[in-house]
Amino acid sequence: MAAAEAGKEVCVVDDAGREVCLDAPARRIVALSPGVTELLYAAGAGERVVGAVSFSDYPPEAAKLPRVGSYDRLDMEALLALEPDLVVAWAGGNPREQVDRLPRFGLPVFFSDVNDFAGIASSLERFGALAGSEAVADEAARSLRQQVAALRAQHANAEPVPVFYQVWEQPLMTVNGEHWISQALSLCGGENLFADEAPLVPRIGVEAVLARDPEAIITGGMGEPDSTWLEAWRGYPEMTAVRRDNLFFVDPDLVQRATPRLLEGTRALCDRLETVRERR
Repeated sequence: MAAAEAGKEVCVVDDAGREVCLDAPARRIVALSPGVTELLYAAGAGERVVGAVSFSDYPPEAAKLPRVGSYDRLDMEALLALEPDLVVAWAGGNPREQVDRLPRFGLPVFFSDVNDFAGIASSLERFGALAGSEAVADEAARSLRQQVAALRAQHANAEPVPVFYQVWEQPLMTVNGEHWISQALSLCGGENLFADEAPLVPRIGVEAVLARDPEAIITGGMGEPDSTWLEAWRGYPEMTAVRRDNLFFVDPDLVQRATPRLLEGTRALCDRLETVRERR
């Protein structure tokens, strides 16, 4: 994208299909999800982010930003006090009734809804255009696409591995085939055994996992290398994943947000699946 000049209108289409136009590149941006915050920094717009919701902790400097509530309950007074010239909302998580009030205060809103690597790269480019940081953003997007292509080629002929990815323990939750974690697994030759479920993050029963007999079980746990969730599966020694000791932890920070760090998380997933193949 061409560099946006001060005073020159910039327009992009957001993930809701709406054209978002600014009279000039944004200088005061509020981000309404931790993932959006991370994407803005990756696009070179970090210096222009003046507020974010709770748990916006990456990169480290984002943790120092003024808070405007949580992703599911915005503090409208705090948000308006920051006088942003752009608000980037999370289409799938923010309370729509609150977000829909923002244009009444003259605030442009960009709806973000990122579900895969292509969406991450596209978001970087569009955020770069909105913030006037195209040089950084376009290079980040180019590098991401290049590395994803290389990883896909590396594992193109990998033998498939049936996988159960555990998102939560109580209730037991996983991801369907549309979720970026499932797509990351697929890139490595993993087969998500619950890809056909309708919800993005379906609730399932232990019996369903046993019936599908995964060759590997992977989880990010609760944010620390806590083996509690994985150890619970050892109570089912007849399951292939348990029998072959294919119970793996990955850093949830690298897979739970659709940001450039997902590439590092995908590499970790690929490493786990290579271990599974070696144990056959």
